[in-house]
Amino acid sequence: MKIDVHDRLEAVGEAAWNELHARTGRRSPFLTWIWQRAWAEVFAAGHRLEIWRVVDGHELIALLPLYEAEPGVFRILGGIEISDYLDLIAVAGREEEAWKALLEARAAAGTVWDLHSVPGASPTVVAVPALASAAGLEVKVAVEERCPVLDLPASWEAYLASLSGKHRHELTRKMRRLEREAPDARPACAATPEAIAARLDEFLTLHRSSRTGKARFMDARMETFFRRAVALLAKRGMARLWLLDAPDGPMAAFITIEWNGTVGLYNSGFHPDRAQLSPGLVLLAHLVRDAIERGKPRFDFLRGEERYKYEFGPTPEDVCTVRIS
Repeated sequence: MKIDVHDRLEAVGEAAWNELHARTGRRSPFLTWIWQRAWAEVFAAGHRLEIWRVVDGHELIALLPLYEAEPGVFRILGGIEISDYLDLIAVAGREEEAWKALLEARAAAGTVWDLHSVPGASPTVVAVPALASAAGLEVKVAVEERCPVLDLPASWEAYLASLSGKHRHELTRKMRRLEREAPDARPACAATPEAIAARLDEFLTLHRSSRTGKARFMDARMETFFRRAVALLAKRGMARLWLLDAPDGPMAAFITIEWNGTVGLYNSGFHPDRAQLSPGLVLLAHLVRDAIERGKPRFDFLRGEERYKYEFGPTPEDVCTVRIS
């Protein structure tokens, strides 16, 4: 195994990056070239990058993209509030041997690696503590947050039947109420870059108006990144914009991202004046039903355990921080 370190993503290149990403287990969209490059351009400008490569002969086995967040402390590219799943980008089944080589090289470097948003089932969480100890390093693993995840059945009827009586009753009651009080409301889906661009301003308005914290989150830098990343993912069929349209304007909106048979609920917004009709929850029911009807096996509500997510019956999965020093 050979290890080398570069200070630019371009030293790896888009083609090699994409080829490696396609051979990973999860194929997280947050680890794609387009996402990582867009994030680095907007949020890591002025920071030192270290892109660690693991090569076996002429074969690229793994990449660990880092930036220096503070002197001597390197974090994985992607941002805690922006990227829900981050990790070593490695050929499925070869993660442990890649980590062994990286940790041996890291022992000589003397810096701290702070990896966040790592799925709890990843070899980075499961295997790295023992591998690091063997290399004379210390590792601290902590649960950072949880992602509620739903395994989807073959039909909407089967899904409803799988819910607890209370959640099924509440969901159908809210759907009927909106149908009764806003009969002209209809879900609309934009799935092409052009269609998404035409309505993204509406999403951003709903996003910022739905909660004070979201208005602070979606500042100018975040909007720049958001527009760029969503457009690039949409070109690859990996992003959709959903709106619950009404005659006087959309009531709720979601951005979803798709990968490896999974539909992920990335970001949301709703009109606060229509909150009593639960438009976001009703639109979310349409998203789950659409995922089932398109044969998707998994719906991921992504990071955060907001109460409304659990009305759909998901199971929480850990997301961890792994700090190597």
